Amino acid sequence: MDNNLTSEPKSNGVKKGGARIIVDDDDEDLSPTDLSEMLAEGTKEAHDRAENCQFVKDFLRGRILRELFKRGTTALYFVYSAMEEEIEKNKDHAHIAPIYFPTELHRREALARDLEYFYGEDWENQIRLSAGTKPYVDRIHEVGKEDPVLLVAHSYTRYMGDLSGGQILKKVAQRALKLPRTGEGLNFYQFEGITSHRGFKQLYRSRINELELDMETKQRIVDESNRTFGFNMMVFSELEGIGNTVKEEVQEEGFGHSHAEVNQDDINKCPYYAAKMAATGNPTYALQLAKMFVGHLPCQVALAACVALFAGFTAWYLL
Repeated sequence: MDNNLTSEPKSNGVKKGGARIIVDDDDEDLSPTDLSEMLAEGTKEAHDRAENCQFVKDFLRGRILRELFKRGTTALYFVYSAMEEEIEKNKDHAHIAPIYFPTELHRREALARDLEYFYGEDWENQIRLSAGTKPYVDRIHEVGKEDPVLLVAHSYTRYMGDLSGGQILKKVAQRALKLPRTGEGLNFYQFEGITSHRGFKQLYRSRINELELDMETKQRIVDESNRTFGFNMMVFSELEGIGNTVKEEVQEEGFGHSHAEVNQDDINKCPYYAAKMAATGNPTYALQLAKMFVGHLPCQVALAACVALFAGFTAWYLL
């Protein structure tokens, strides 16, 4: 794979629109001992557990309260403030410098804009580091000070997730919370310095794989990434508990399910999902399923045949 990044000498930051990334269509020649492969394989179970916790499942279905979204944004602000502070301190570290992309990736300022949108100009005096988020923040500061190579785990897990599943959550939140299409409240999900999410992720993984690390250190990074998923689940659990006490009308359910574009067309393309939801007794999806079949050409032909057969049988019976 040939990756080219246009940048200033000795810097991964890019001016005027971010990185220009050229990526071959061929798959990367990866080895099971490459760190990106070890992270993907070694965190599968933790990723699945996080994705299937009740808070995330409700979020993906569009059942997200505005108050919980605000608190979740607050938690992210403290996490990214800690992570980017430690990355900045260690930007010249041999294992951090190759993945130092402040222009393209850093989220603290974007989250600050989102919090100002939700809380107003006095937002900094209204937010607090929650009990569920504090262990996560403390751990980031701990590794930044004592074992900076483990920042690779935190950076990879968070930023690659933001460039992947985060884009799904953005669409769900925008629809469920009726947020402006101009992006207010969703700056966190906007990576203005990146023109190709797929290309940048490939570049980032290649930088991860090029780090000079022994197998023991690679495994410690995988273990730390699993620990990071655990911290995220602590935040989710806290938000779920708050949601059980917050008195607020649940927003209208959005259409969406994991690892797919969240829009009306996806339901039309995914009869299994519509059928599964209809089977639960949800009238919205039952109607959607009916519309899907009526709008599908082979189903229209089958429906017409059934109607013709019924009409013929009725005519014969009446005669």
